[in-house]
Amino acid sequence: MFLNKRFTTAALGALLSGKLTTGYPGGLCSALTRPSNDWDAQTTVAFPNSAANHEPTYSAVISPATEGDVAKAVKIANSINLPFLGTGGRHSSAVTLGDLQEGLAIDLSKLNSVQVDAENGTLTIGGGVRFGDITDPVYEVGYQMPIGSCVCPGMIGATVGGGVGRWQGVDGLIIDRLMSVRLVTARGTLIDVSENSHPELFWAIRGAAPNFGIITSATYQLAPQLNKGQVLSADFVLPASSSVPYFDLLESLSNTMPAELSTISIMVYNDTVGAPQILVGWVYIGPEDEGRELIAPILDLNPTYTSISTVAYNELNKVALRGLGTAICSPTVANGYAANFRNLSSSTYQEVFQTLSDFYIDHPGGRSSSVEIEIFSPQAVEAVAVDATAYPWRESKGYV
Repeated sequence: MFLNKRFTTAALGALLSGKLTTGYPGGLCSALTRPSNDWDAQTTVAFPNSAANHEPTYSAVISPATEGDVAKAVKIANSINLPFLGTGGRHSSAVTLGDLQEGLAIDLSKLNSVQVDAENGTLTIGGGVRFGDITDPVYEVGYQMPIGSCVCPGMIGATVGGGVGRWQGVDGLIIDRLMSVRLVTARGTLIDVSENSHPELFWAIRGAAPNFGIITSATYQLAPQLNKGQVLSADFVLPASSSVPYFDLLESLSNTMPAELSTISIMVYNDTVGAPQILVGWVYIGPEDEGRELIAPILDLNPTYTSISTVAYNELNKVALRGLGTAICSPTVANGYAANFRNLSSSTYQEVFQTLSDFYIDHPGGRSSSVEIEIFSPQAVEAVAVDATAYPWRESKGYV
């Protein structure tokens, strides 16, 4: 077990004096670093400056190298009444995370194993694995797996929320591919969870968010590659003058959207041209000629930028939307709000675009704000019974 090298013994003593040790028998440092904890040799413990203005705030951070050490950390936190939070990809911007103050961060980044069983078509990952970690090994053995549109979110964190994404029309939600997990309960007990072991808990972790335990590993059923793993990616930038016909096109997909199609449309402000625009990314997981037929109407809308290419499954998130799936992973602090919708409405999108355009004029300092509309095919999602998992929004047509 390693202490974070940034802190000398004297510095640790100063840091842990006063309020940080109040109510912690023997002190927080003592509780986490005593020899009897028997941490794995690669497990690290750190004590960041709790005065930093970041939410949530932590008195200590532990990065367990084994699932057993995750369980130990939970037990120790419970023993000294220390609130804790398990973190994976740390991509979330949920405002409720700020409720955790002066707690223990259980950083799962060292649980980063990725194992593909090509014979049985399964994927087993550690709790700290991100989407970008699994695409190469999955693609290389002839499979695909539904993932999100960025490379950096933690895969397990996205899973427990449902796991929407470009592939859901053909492969379902990520939770629909989940076979089993290893989970540390709130009491620090490590258990196996599946259809046959703790089935009610297995139902809950598929769509009811991350409050039922810390998942240290998960196993998924992979899907065979479609179109030999080749995907048509089409990016456009549309001027404000094309917004109405483009939103009409989105509405027309309501009852005709192929399972292989996904669309992402982002209303943004372009400082270079001094005007709002729409960044468009359509992806077709099928034959190129079919995909090109679907995107043809967009070419008639006078896009100021066009990029159409065929890419491999494992490269899509690095290429689509002008590489936004990688660029957005730069460390930043942002407030995000989300909603699902069951109808595709051009008039609603037009109203939102106009409201955002007016906002840009009235509040120049807010021109980094954007609205993203994701419309993913629902066929495979709706094929799963509504009560099969805790996820309640299988009828959604899109997400904002």
